[in-house]
Amino acid sequence: MAGGPALILDRRFRFDGHDVRYGVMGPEDAPVLWLLHGTPFNSQVWRRIAPVLARTRRVVFHDLLGYGASDKPDADVSLGVQNAVFTALMADLGAVRPDVIAHDFGGATALRSHLLDQVDYNALMVIDPVCVRPWGSPFVQHVREHEAAFATLPEYMHEALLRAYLQTAAASPLSADAYEAYIAPWRGEAGQRGFYRQIAQMDQAYTDMVEPLYGQIRAPLHILWGEADAWIPIEHGRRFASLTPAETLEPVPGSGHLMQEDRPEIITAAAERFFARHSPLD
Repeated sequence: MAGGPALILDRRFRFDGHDVRYGVMGPEDAPVLWLLHGTPFNSQVWRRIAPVLARTRRVVFHDLLGYGASDKPDADVSLGVQNAVFTALMADLGAVRPDVIAHDFGGATALRSHLLDQVDYNALMVIDPVCVRPWGSPFVQHVREHEAAFATLPEYMHEALLRAYLQTAAASPLSADAYEAYIAPWRGEAGQRGFYRQIAQMDQAYTDMVEPLYGQIRAPLHILWGEADAWIPIEHGRRFASLTPAETLEPVPGSGHLMQEDRPEIITAAAERFFARHSPLD
């Protein structure tokens, strides 16, 4: 895979009868750093980032329920369940006060686990998170109203839609390998239905629940935001930062919403600086 080999998610965690796939890399005795992806992506967004951070950290990553290599059940895969999955998986692995990097829906998941489930982090870095209203594009609204029609599109139309949609997340052209990493889990009948199911279950109520609580964030917080984010404009990031005890909001020039493709080196550099300042070993 261009820029780094595919991450291996060779471990399984059972949640409510469904398989959640995850992977681990780095020294066993190192501090835990958890990577949370967003929608409609999967853990492969971290393929160029996780190996760098795993030099000094025990890096854990999982595919959200309904995404990537995890099961895509005809069930709740909304933000309302993702924090429960994350909280349960952390407990199962004995991860206490991990460092966390979270993107998009992963950001909302990390915030919900922290503020609703009272999970503590050593330090938290979020990248263009879904966090303040309003969110949800006209495309999302259209799918929510016509899920069945989209779920039964001919395969070639579904693939073309995915390609066009994914490119709008990045400021630079996506590589063929990136397209494959993000499209592959959404192919086939189960994948296609799963793609439109997770969109249809998007509900602003899940972030409305925690938005009034952002001032109660207990972990050191660093915010990265792509200046060219066409999905969630940076003005949302500034508003989010104003509601939190964040140390900084770091605008990232040349990056859209999918910073892992546009500027992965910014993420690794920012993470190494931020987590070094808040080392659990100090």
